[in-house]
Amino acid sequence: MRRLLIGLTFAVFTLLLIIPLARILIGAFEDGAGGFVQGIMRPEALHALMMTGLVVLVVTLLNTLFGIMMAIYLVRAGWLSDRVKGLLNSIVDLPYAVSPVIGGLMIVLLLGPNSIMGGFFEGIGFNVVYAFPGMVIATLFVTFPLMVREVMPVLQELGSQQEEAASTLGAYGWRTFWSVTWPSIRWAVVYGLVLTVARSLGEFGAVLVVSGNIMNKTQTATTLVYQDVENFNVSAANGVALVLVTFSVGLLLLMEWAKKRKGVH
Repeated sequence: MRRLLIGLTFAVFTLLLIIPLARILIGAFEDGAGGFVQGIMRPEALHALMMTGLVVLVVTLLNTLFGIMMAIYLVRAGWLSDRVKGLLNSIVDLPYAVSPVIGGLMIVLLLGPNSIMGGFFEGIGFNVVYAFPGMVIATLFVTFPLMVREVMPVLQELGSQQEEAASTLGAYGWRTFWSVTWPSIRWAVVYGLVLTVARSLGEFGAVLVVSGNIMNKTQTATTLVYQDVENFNVSAANGVALVLVTFSVGLLLLMEWAKKRKGVH
């Protein structure tokens, strides 16, 4: 029975991960190395990859900052009642329960040109939806729980005794955070950061709705892959997808290597 379960596990792993990755790799070089290079060096592909990189950079910075803050508030804020903390916990998990497409639609309804807030921003020359800010908000909505859910368990396990002791000795605010809290949560933050980057690279549904998928303006790498497949340009789509997969897998492997080097399990 044990061998059967192990065999089924490896079969599912191969079917869901190995075979699709191998198919992308083969498809990317279907027209040879020249076809692969040509596919990812197209002006629209370069712009889409650049746009993806900018979104990932901004989202990762914001998610790291506000994710750590939210985790600390949910664990340490004694001035928040249990009911409020429970509500905030539910809101943090909302992206897990809601489809990214629905999340993107909510952003369009709230900040689109036909909404009150969106009309106000458009009136002052600041477009949110179908522009870069909307893409950042949509990706941030999808990735926000990742940092919070990595940091919270570490804070709960750590307890507050060391921080209280530091405060008693005269260390307050930022000094307590950097001297006591940060050394304990830094690897959770790094892992949350890596997950945020990987998830941001692969986000499709929410960004597609919010960006409008405008070529050379609001198109990301994932929406370009979608467009290429729709236009039967499968080889180019596989090339761009391979770049994204390689970067994501490389990040995760680097993280595992770093964890072993530091003795983190």
